[in-house]
Amino acid sequence: MRAMPQCSRSGFHFSSESYGGHYGPILNEYIEAQNATKITGAHHIMLETVLIGNGRYGPPLQYQAYHNYSVFLGNIHDYTPLNASVQAQFYNNRYGAGNCVDRIKNCAARGISEICMSASSFCANLVESVHDNCSWRYLNTPNVQAAIRTHQNYCESSNAVSEAFTAVGDDNREVGTNEALKKSIKHNVTVMLFAGDAGYNCNWLGGQVVAYEAEAPEFDCAGFVNISTTDNIAHGQVKQAGKISFVRIYGSGHEVPFYQPPAALSIFERAMNGKDVATGALTASMACLTEGAKDSTYRKGNSTIQLLFYRLMRRTAIRQVLGIRHIGRRSWSEEGAGAS
Repeated sequence: MRAMPQCSRSGFHFSSESYGGHYGPILNEYIEAQNATKITGAHHIMLETVLIGNGRYGPPLQYQAYHNYSVFLGNIHDYTPLNASVQAQFYNNRYGAGNCVDRIKNCAARGISEICMSASSFCANLVESVHDNCSWRYLNTPNVQAAIRTHQNYCESSNAVSEAFTAVGDDNREVGTNEALKKSIKHNVTVMLFAGDAGYNCNWLGGQVVAYEAEAPEFDCAGFVNISTTDNIAHGQVKQAGKISFVRIYGSGHEVPFYQPPAALSIFERAMNGKDVATGALTASMACLTEGAKDSTYRKGNSTIQLLFYRLMRRTAIRQVLGIRHIGRRSWSEEGAGAS
């Protein structure tokens, strides 16, 4: 802003995705705190909008959402790779004595890197990765690679960056994300939390709970309504009260702009221009309250699930939950799930 004032403007819009849900609200809180100091010569940043897509928010809530997406309420495809006994083990992996929830609490209480790293490794591999680790296997099968005409194997991310975060158990540290989000709302900042409903990681069920826990005025009284777009297709629904909204985008994976470009463009423009997300025709004031069903209940069903992917998902998920095979980047085989 100071280096290129000709490109600057009075308002500032902050957009983040995935892990940005972990630190985005913290950065926003810092901006507001620095504004409040009124340091002579410092540039005042007027934060207008916060947009978070499929955010990874507080650890306890996030891991609950992984269980909910897999078992109950389930995903939009009405599909679970887990039978009743494995579902029970999956539940135990999260809630059993000494398992995921207890490790997260221990990390929060003590803040020691080794403890947080242990929590991160256990929860990631025995809760989060139940669905995750079959995706890259599917993409790297010869038939799929031939169909999409690629000569390279799929690689999820940079191991060097991942290992640096993992070494301190960063993703299982409670950094005050949800509390920081509440502060943005109190500062009258427009906050839009959006999520594609077909993605398991940082899924929409967890994002919806975060929206409720933000305790925005009248948000509990709002209902879900369809989002209108120029192509006249209902790409999703929104629940909005004043300047806070939660958006569910149908059939989208982890990155909404990639899967549903028209919907992403519409909701971004509307939020950044201070309009209602559903239509873009109303000013997003305290009087703006969507009227509709309390819950968004759309289900796509399982008719489009590919048989090869289904079989691979089921086999991988069961092995992952039971901890009977090393799968993934992080080593956890010595930490098998404890009994509840």
